[in-house]
Amino acid sequence: MNLPYYSARLEGTITRSLYCRALPLIVRRTVVVARELPFEVFAYSGENTLPEQVASIRSFLTYAGRPKQFVVVSDGSYTSASIELLEKIDNVVRVQTTPPPLPPGLPNAIQSYLTTHPTGKQLALLMSLPANGPTLYTDSDVLFFPRACDLAQLSRTQSISALFLADYQFSGDERLIRDPSEKQNPANTGFVFFFQKLDWSRGLERLQMLSGKPNFFTNQTVMHFCMHANGAVALDPSKFVLQVDDQFIYRDRYAAPSLAIRHYVNPIRHKFWTLLAHRVPK
Repeated sequence: MNLPYYSARLEGTITRSLYCRALPLIVRRTVVVARELPFEVFAYSGENTLPEQVASIRSFLTYAGRPKQFVVVSDGSYTSASIELLEKIDNVVRVQTTPPPLPPGLPNAIQSYLTTHPTGKQLALLMSLPANGPTLYTDSDVLFFPRACDLAQLSRTQSISALFLADYQFSGDERLIRDPSEKQNPANTGFVFFFQKLDWSRGLERLQMLSGKPNFFTNQTVMHFCMHANGAVALDPSKFVLQVDDQFIYRDRYAAPSLAIRHYVNPIRHKFWTLLAHRVPK
């Protein structure tokens, strides 16, 4: 038995449970914000990830700063009590319960996917960005670190369409792939900085050719095609981290002051909470 791994998972479970119980107190604690930011932030989440969303927003305010607004787009499951909790974090935080607008003229199958499928709704949000100037999208399971202050400088980027989080491997819907070369330089939907409106036609054309129902990674594959079709660039993977190679050890191999973010995807979600267990609560 791998005792360090199972100990970390247990610690993560206990920490999350305690954090959940303390949410009404946590959201009332004032976050010390070092700077004001010239861009908007959007996230997409629901009731099942409320504690992660709270912790993520508070870490963003602490290490990145205060954006023009931090909009949490609900997947439809947030209760009124949870919405109230989220909006108590800071004056810039608001929860949007209405879906983002869709481009006109979409085929019925694609429109249905974007309005009813959980990850299709996330894709619809991504397609609607940027809103008003540079716009950051972040998943609820992203934690921010001291170098998140770099986001202020990155927001002034003008020469490219978007910056995306590089995935550690291609995690997508294989049915949309026509050639193995299309998997190169994989993009992850969990963290994207938009500077221009993007052309989503290549990804949507491939989506329209899909045989069978979309799966969990269909949206990420569409986004991957879009990023490359629009000349988007991967963020520095040494500062913006998506890795799972420390899944089965106790410590978090990447958490350090030199980091901007880490995306704690499902295999390492427990590390999201073991990290918070050893931080001053945010």
